[in-house]
Amino acid sequence: MQSNEYIQFFDGGIEPKLENLGGKGASLVTMTSAGMPVPPGFVVTTAQFDAFMDEAGITRHISQLLAGLDPEDTSQVDKVSAAIREDICSRPVPQAMRELTVGAYEALMNRFDAPVPVAVRSSATAEDLPDASFAGQQDTYLWLDGVKAVTEHIRQCWASLYTSRAILYRLKNNIPDEGLSMAVVVQKMVNSRVSGVAITMDPTNGDRSKITIDSSYGVGEMVVSGQVTPDNIVLDKVTLAVVNEHLGDKHAELIPDAGAKRLVEREVDDERRGRRSLTDAELTAVAQMAKRAEKHYKCPQDIEWALDADLPDGENLLLLQSRPETVHSSKPQTAPQPVVTGGFFSGFSATVPKQAV
Repeated sequence: MQSNEYIQFFDGGIEPKLENLGGKGASLVTMTSAGMPVPPGFVVTTAQFDAFMDEAGITRHISQLLAGLDPEDTSQVDKVSAAIREDICSRPVPQAMRELTVGAYEALMNRFDAPVPVAVRSSATAEDLPDASFAGQQDTYLWLDGVKAVTEHIRQCWASLYTSRAILYRLKNNIPDEGLSMAVVVQKMVNSRVSGVAITMDPTNGDRSKITIDSSYGVGEMVVSGQVTPDNIVLDKVTLAVVNEHLGDKHAELIPDAGAKRLVEREVDDERRGRRSLTDAELTAVAQMAKRAEKHYKCPQDIEWALDADLPDGENLLLLQSRPETVHSSKPQTAPQPVVTGGFFSGFSATVPKQAV
């Protein structure tokens, strides 16, 4: 299936535009176009949201409900929010529009040997407004299986543009609702066999001639949160030779439980604890990816990565997030924002659907 007005695949070769894809969606397409190994997926564009809202007559209704709304009257804001979200979630999506989304989901699933869970993530056009922070105001849903769950949660992402919190934020910051729109990212969940972080310098002293990699088994949340001691490897940035390494105890790992649709903690056996979690080839691949990210963004990067168990060797290293390293790097006048490409263990507020808990 090809990209079209209502659906844009990350690797569809179409120029990423914020007004079509929202902040997250545009970032994912940009990173994919730059050759970075982003978890595959597609964006339900703002054009689909706008067409749905107009055809259902919701846009006019929203304008009436929001007119003269007092941000200090939180009870009324809650009522208006509930009414708008009910409107969005209850009106039928035109059949032709729905068929395009279903076709895109099926095309994504056809890339794998068997169906895989996906994340459905809000990507609002307002995310990158100057002097405004919309982080966490719209929804992300994880571990979704099947087209029915995906289309339902796309609808919930649309509705999250009008949560009480989002409405109040816009009212208090004089951000008009006219022109606001919502894209939605549908992206393969990362089934992390090994994951971690890589910094394109030595964070202990700011030495930019080094790359520092932390890695451990399973999903990287336990590394980021400090629950496990990961392997720590320092490499020469030019030759990629190992300068120094320390094996962490890696006593536990978080792994997906497909049946329960959640992460479960499992003890790591002595044999795996006693060896490095990355092979030499995998270590080199992570370092090369980190160097590409630094070259692309033109400053030292702090990246999150994973080796995906669903993908074959050589295609299984995925970039989840890349952001500027700020402790030792010189800060530009306007600091670049994090580039969230998968972010399944940090970087955004995520909601596991109720049936998956």
